Amino acid sequence: MAAVALSSSALFLSGCALNPFASKPATPEQSAAPAEAGIVQTTQSKKLFGVLPIYRANVQQGNFVSKEMVSQLKVGMTPEQVRFVMGTPLLTDVFHAQRWDYPFRMRRGDGQITTSHVSVFFKEGRVERFEGGDLPQEKDYLDQLAAPKK
Repeated sequence: MAAVALSSSALFLSGCALNPFASKPATPEQSAAPAEAGIVQTTQSKKLFGVLPIYRANVQQGNFVSKEMVSQLKVGMTPEQVRFVMGTPLLTDVFHAQRWDYPFRMRRGDGQITTSHVSVFFKEGRVERFEGGDLPQEKDYLDQLAAPKK
């Protein structure tokens, strides 16, 4: 009796992979912003049984860095001035102590993913250069957070 129950359970669970109603991961769609611009957006649509939307909370990770913040960065600034303008860096590497990284990733509940990355490089205690591409403005970020549900 236990063998029948075990084999039927295995058969039932293996059928989950073949379920036509299971939501399939959507292929990412690139937004209008090119990848070399520093921002990458992808969108995924997942529904329960292909019909019912599943609630997913917005998840933000890292430091949001706006175009306005990067425009305040100047070559020759001290680390304290950079920390005041940009905030505390999320990543400080022991092996690259002269480099501060500000990665950002936000996944909205609807599956839209926005990522960006800004790096600040120091030489002799002053900003030598910074990289980060084309970043959104603060207003765009706030609009994205407060966007009405579709």
